[in-house]
Amino acid sequence: MTTQAQPPPAQEIHGRGLLVIYLALMLAILLAALDQTIVSTALPTIVGDLGGLSRLSWVVTAYILASTVATPLWGKLGDQYGRKRLFQGAIVIFLVGSALCGLAQDINMLIAFRALQGLGGGGLMVLAQAIVGDVVPPRDRGRYQGAFGAVFGVASVAGPLLGGFFVDNLGWRWVFYINLPIGVVALAVIAVTLPATSTRSHHTIDYVGTVLLGSAATCVVLLTSWGGTTFPWGSGVIIGLGIGAVALTVGWWWSAHHAPEPVLAPRLFRNPVFRISSAIGFAAGFAMFGALSFLPLYLQVVRGVTPTISGVYLLPMVIGLLITSVTSGQLISRRGRYKVFPIIGTGLLTVALFLLSRLNEHTPTAVMWLYFLLLGLALGLILQVLIIAVQNSADYADLGSATSGATFFRSIGGSFGVAIFGAVFSNRLATEIVAELRGVRLPPGFNPRAAQANPVLIHRLPAAVRGDVIHAYTLSLQTVFLAAVPVALVAFVLSWFLREVPLRQAVGAAANPADVADGLGATSAQRSSADELERALVQLSSTDLRRRGYERMAEMSGLGLPAGSCWVLTHLAKRDPVPGQELAREAGVTMERGRPYVDLLVQRGMVTRENGVLHITDAGRAAADRLFAARHQLLENLVADWSPEQHAEVAELLSRLSRALLGEDADRGVLTSPVPGPAVASG
Repeated sequence: MTTQAQPPPAQEIHGRGLLVIYLALMLAILLAALDQTIVSTALPTIVGDLGGLSRLSWVVTAYILASTVATPLWGKLGDQYGRKRLFQGAIVIFLVGSALCGLAQDINMLIAFRALQGLGGGGLMVLAQAIVGDVVPPRDRGRYQGAFGAVFGVASVAGPLLGGFFVDNLGWRWVFYINLPIGVVALAVIAVTLPATSTRSHHTIDYVGTVLLGSAATCVVLLTSWGGTTFPWGSGVIIGLGIGAVALTVGWWWSAHHAPEPVLAPRLFRNPVFRISSAIGFAAGFAMFGALSFLPLYLQVVRGVTPTISGVYLLPMVIGLLITSVTSGQLISRRGRYKVFPIIGTGLLTVALFLLSRLNEHTPTAVMWLYFLLLGLALGLILQVLIIAVQNSADYADLGSATSGATFFRSIGGSFGVAIFGAVFSNRLATEIVAELRGVRLPPGFNPRAAQANPVLIHRLPAAVRGDVIHAYTLSLQTVFLAAVPVALVAFVLSWFLREVPLRQAVGAAANPADVADGLGATSAQRSSADELERALVQLSSTDLRRRGYERMAEMSGLGLPAGSCWVLTHLAKRDPVPGQELAREAGVTMERGRPYVDLLVQRGMVTRENGVLHITDAGRAAADRLFAARHQLLENLVADWSPEQHAEVAELLSRLSRALLGEDADRGVLTSPVPGPAVASG
């Protein structure tokens, strides 16, 4: 059971101070987002320098697995102890991991340091989004947090390009070193400008469940990637990993039933939408992330392009993802139906992966770009839509954990896919190189194992041998993409069993296209149920207030005031007194434009004007309270499905938002509507 303290007034931080803090948070988000994409184009060069092509996939897997498992823990620790110091700690861990990755001398060291980097990266994402809730007024949070989605979009485009540029011009180690100056700036700004106090909730943190669940997932990933390749299936290591995975899973299940706040609540699995969505997310993440990590290898080895150009070639995929992510969110908001999108998306994913399995050395560039575009379109129809489905079906008490749980399974599926397809690739490559070079006269001193371990050496080989080795790589990569097809097909079949629950107004209808951030990132913020509900209500309220919201509240309260006067009244009720010039500036209008709305309130005795300073009277406060009560009723109607009378924190949230969402700068457009005529102005 959690008890949540009243949040401090976000208005205490504003203007330039808020902007500086927000830019620092965006830098931190950029660090975590870039590190999921910037490394991809550098991987072939990295393994060429350090060796260990068979373990290439673990450079990606280690980061995803560590950040996924650590994210819930970061979120709850931030609630418990305050987010500033935790956020600084996450930045330090991330920067230490980045520096060590740049200094790595072999592939095993790099994998270990990538896991350390992932621990910090998970904290960067969850805490940065939570800090916005501490320093930004509720009315503005949608706008600020929505910009994080743009950061992920930029990172998805810039990451491969920057990774290729660094590899071509500075060396692959700069893929990690570039984090250091950016991170130091973010760390310094946060230390100086972010207040030490923040919203805190008291949690019983499920340390045992976190360790057990993370360890079980790691055992399964190691078992499936090592089995039949590094170790025989019947070896003691593989059997031990299997026994360990079962024992740890049973231990986690027992722990989850006894923990006050389990990291993943077992009752979630009684929700059929959560079960199916998580299964689809796992299978889709398995197929797409497992396949995506090998696209740069195809481009750089088979097509022979530079790392920089390989990043350019991946842009059609990113464009497709952004198009369908935004479009599906808008269509769901308008029509209230979501089931069709995962069906189309997983079907398209299956087709795209099959087409990728047909890529070879001679595929025309335009055709290759078409395949990449189809893959991106598929991803945009799957990732965020599943989150909407889960949020729409969850009970209020499980809203936050259901959201993070669905993302957890998608991320874990991605970890499995990258590791397992990495094992498939290395095993097939070893066979194909031997088969392709059988009977071929090899250059003196040439070792087929060298071509297998170091893809950079391939283009230095004599033409006769080089063509055979590249063809071996082509066949191996085709196997990886083809192996992903049945997994995507499983996701497609499962999507037909996804139950379409009528879309709730509070969360389901708040399908924000900016939340593509959750789709692009490996992890999502571990938001509480109250956080998820507040985010959705703020977004819906923003739309509602732009559509005659103030007029409706005036009608409900029986005040008969125009929208502009209602805005002035609620603004003064929260910020009394306010100089007239300052009010006009905050409203974004001239004094002449806003004066009729104020004059009407003065005539009715709700506001007084002394030396250009506006004061609200007792009658004005009573009228403002009626507007706040009307807003409370409108908000309560949006969450009727969750029985707010049964949840004290929902009732508190409605009371707080009913005041926080009125009279804000974001609603100042109501004063640009036609000025009230004489009949209205006369009262």
